[in-house]
Amino acid sequence: MTLAEQAYQQVRWDIISGALPPNQPLRLEQLKQRYGVGFSPIREALNRLQSDRLVVNVALRGFTVAPISIAEMWDAIESRCLIEGDALRRSIDKGDDAWEAQVVAAYHALMLKAKSVSTLPRPVNDADLRALEERHHAFHRALIAGCQSQWLLDFADKLYVETERYRFPNLRDSSPLPDRDIGNEHQVLMTTVLARDADKATELLQAHYRSTGRILADLIGPLTAV
Repeated sequence: MTLAEQAYQQVRWDIISGALPPNQPLRLEQLKQRYGVGFSPIREALNRLQSDRLVVNVALRGFTVAPISIAEMWDAIESRCLIEGDALRRSIDKGDDAWEAQVVAAYHALMLKAKSVSTLPRPVNDADLRALEERHHAFHRALIAGCQSQWLLDFADKLYVETERYRFPNLRDSSPLPDRDIGNEHQVLMTTVLARDADKATELLQAHYRSTGRILADLIGPLTAV
């Protein structure tokens, strides 16, 4: 991994996890000391993050972490529903046995890590949370991996990151959500996908994302109010 890629991954994670909060200035000297890399890799990483819409470059002020808003969150969620809904339908239509095996393996890995993390004392350390988040992403990526469209997968990856910067910091330390079993939602979604029921699977996937959106809107609404 190059130094620029290393810096990109580290800054990206810190934005997603909330360690670098919205609107925080990103001073090159401070980032150099924080991540232990030179100015050139940091600049390259920030430019990539700007294209990911996680960072903005304001004239005369330099780079800052992109702001958040309820409207922006819902735009990302609804775009994700469209992109991943289409990708999921294509995967169900085109996916082979290897794709099905990938979905099952990703689900199993996610559940194992979720069970492990649930037994850890609070607050859970960052390494375990990051590992859980990576498996969560791997499961949702596996669902659409058989779509045979790299454009759809690339768009889905960008939208996933955009929605995670809302979901992860606000839900990481939350107590279990009432009337919602996330593990069961994932299991039912997987089962429906493997049954090749495209209509039902798409409905479940979109409901899964929108349910999270409604919870987040309640949590972050006061934080984004003017």
